[in-house]
Amino acid sequence: MNPKIQTKELDFHYGKVQALKKVTLDIKEHQVTALIGPSGCGKSTFLRTLNRMNDVIPNARLEGAVFLDGLNIYAPEVDVVEVRKRVGMVFQQPNPFPKSIYENVIFGPRMLGLNHRTNLNDVVEKSLRASGLWDEVKDNLGKSGMALSGGQQQRLCIARALAIEPEIILMDEPCSSLDPISTLRIEELMQELKGKYTIVIVTHNMQQAARASDWTGFFLLGEMVEYGPTSEIFSRPKDKRTEDYITGRFG
Repeated sequence: MNPKIQTKELDFHYGKVQALKKVTLDIKEHQVTALIGPSGCGKSTFLRTLNRMNDVIPNARLEGAVFLDGLNIYAPEVDVVEVRKRVGMVFQQPNPFPKSIYENVIFGPRMLGLNHRTNLNDVVEKSLRASGLWDEVKDNLGKSGMALSGGQQQRLCIARALAIEPEIILMDEPCSSLDPISTLRIEELMQELKGKYTIVIVTHNMQQAARASDWTGFFLLGEMVEYGPTSEIFSRPKDKRTEDYITGRFG
């Protein structure tokens, strides 16, 4: 099976500081890939290279290539808006807009030019069902997204990402501010969604990576130290630095 995303010899600099060093990685389609490693090791920077979110950072510089279905997304002719439509993102802190639940979900489709109310209604229901939130909010779609609980807000943000029908969902520590029950719901949701989407998650939670992912990559000081099936990374790591990290000797 061809990878959904490939990175080749990926370097990334914030000004004079090198955050990623020669990262080469194949991300499988319809799988959950977890990126682990200590704070400041480059995993969130790497995640943001996959949909060009780092483009807005002054003095940032990327070398190497990122391929999405064989297309180099950093090629000069590539439409960044189209890349971000195909590769959605959910951030660390739930960030619903100060609008109704309905308006939160349709924000992306409206920006992309979909304004027919019947279609928008369908998009809202489909996206909220996919994020596991529909039954909880279907009678209160006019309620502010800011009034939901933290876990519900994060699922609303997932619904908002799904509404533009991406192929890939990037999640940057999506459970770090959530309680254990909400965290478990998001992990279950990832398993449900991977049948249709490719998911890449950054997490500091080793148990979460072990429970929720199919593949795990360990970053250290900007380098991809080890990458493989999650069961192997956690039971039979090949690199002692990986073993030291997952067993809590550092990080």
